[in-house]
Amino acid sequence: MTIQRMDHVGIVVSDLEAAVAFFVELGMELEGRAPIEGRWVDRINGLDDVRVDMAMLRTPDGHNKVELTRFRSPAAVSAEPAVAPPNTLGIRNVMFAVDDIDDVIARLRAHGAELVGEVERYEDIYRLCYLRGPEASSSPWPSS
Repeated sequence: MTIQRMDHVGIVVSDLEAAVAFFVELGMELEGRAPIEGRWVDRINGLDDVRVDMAMLRTPDGHNKVELTRFRSPAAVSAEPAVAPPNTLGIRNVMFAVDDIDDVIARLRAHGAELVGEVERYEDIYRLCYLRGPEASSSPWPSS
């Protein structure tokens, strides 16, 4: 058996509206929103009384998705301990290829993004950086 495709990346956020606005500004398209709860959600998360608000966004080419989830119950927890439960805020990083990295940085700054370090060139292939988005631990990686 082989993998058919990568379906989506999930990011737990505390402010769903800000996170959606951030990724829409990046160029993703909102596919849908839904409140999610029920025994099946409890079972797949290994938590009791899970109630979340979820938004699914897709890249313009339709090949990749980001699922943004805000936990209403149980409350989200910070990124500790090392083996974190499913309702831990953030993700290590996600890399996006963009046409104009300087333009993307400027537009995302209006949505609370900040550079973690500096924009650097990787060999003669592309420029890249780490951005901290509306959630302190989510860091999309635009490159061009």
